[in-house]
Amino acid sequence: MNAAARQDQYRLAVILGSVREGRFVTTVGEWFARQAGRREDVKLDVIDLARPDGDARTFGERIDAADAVVVVVPEYNHSFPGELKAAIDSLKPQWRAKPVGFVSYGGRGGGLRAVEQLRLVFAELHAATIRETVSFHDAWREFGPDGEPRRAGEAAGAANALLDQLAWWALALRRAREEVPYPV
Repeated sequence: MNAAARQDQYRLAVILGSVREGRFVTTVGEWFARQAGRREDVKLDVIDLARPDGDARTFGERIDAADAVVVVVPEYNHSFPGELKAAIDSLKPQWRAKPVGFVSYGGRGGGLRAVEQLRLVFAELHAATIRETVSFHDAWREFGPDGEPRRAGEAAGAANALLDQLAWWALALRRAREEVPYPV
């Protein structure tokens, strides 16, 4: 890989935002990680809140090292999981001037109520949430036994739109953070 390609590559942390037993976040999160992993501009770090994965770095160090974050989030009771909120709230400066995207899932709402609430949380932490979102309505029926969405082309298109916007924001905000400290 040449220097120009490395400069255009960004570090993406994907957070699996549920710790419940029998959770579906691994199916959705692993699918999204496969989509992101196919891109040459992404250096991927998947963070599963339910499992220490042997990475010696802490959650804070991993978010700090990331140029962008995608939160894979279910909708629980018209909101997002409490353990996800605790993880987000455990950090502060690590979120500043970083882009955050969302992959959500749930029943008929597709997790979008959780995403809208998370946008408020990240705004308070000075993170920039991006518009494009991947959302799976009735996710348990949407994914086949192979872990792929039944409408794979449509889902991949939504993931690429999210990753395209995220790449722009990740590179722009990384340059900005390097040039001028973010004011708080």
